[in-house]
Amino acid sequence: MKHLDVPKSGSVDAKTYSRNRFGQYIRSRAIPVNPNTVPQGVMRARFGDNSQAWRGLTADGRAGWESLGLQITRTDSLGQTYTLTGQQAFIMVNNNLMDAAQAALTAAPAVSSPTGLTSVTITTTGGTLSVAYLPTPLAALNYLFIYASPQRSAGRKFEGDLRLIAVTAAAAASPHNLLTAYTSRFGAPVVGNKIFFACQVMFNGFLSAPFATSKVVTA
Repeated sequence: MKHLDVPKSGSVDAKTYSRNRFGQYIRSRAIPVNPNTVPQGVMRARFGDNSQAWRGLTADGRAGWESLGLQITRTDSLGQTYTLTGQQAFIMVNNNLMDAAQAALTAAPAVSSPTGLTSVTITTTGGTLSVAYLPTPLAALNYLFIYASPQRSAGRKFEGDLRLIAVTAAAAASPHNLLTAYTSRFGAPVVGNKIFFACQVMFNGFLSAPFATSKVVTA
């Protein structure tokens, strides 16, 4: 239901307040699904490990991450900007490094803004799925994070459920074959279904802006 009021985001009692491109709306609060998948378990364990590692840092070490967090700006669902805490910066950087099978950092790195992709072309049929991108190859020590959605109807225009499906090797050349990784997560691509994608370049624990696209599976 559309709703005209002061900006709100979140849940109160049985109602959830949010917004989309048409404005603010209210919906009935839904109970989050907890499928306990293997990827979900891995991520929960990683957050736990990094939270424990944060507690083990020295005071000077935490101060370095606090300084880094103040340099990282994010925008919330109401369009308001905020900076990260030291712990948030620590977990963000190290989660990204671990996703690329890299060693976690204890000392805060210099803030980085990796250059994103300029082009992404998806090729998919019932038996193929590949991601071609530019520039290629990626720069030294740069990794490509590829996110994808479950299969949707071809008429769908927006997708909010994108999951990390694959991470390329450092300085990898285009294209990347995504079929095996995607099929193991969401099943084989079905002709006529639409899949949404987002690709981000990762360097030293920092991600570029996403390059978003979608593709209908062809015969």
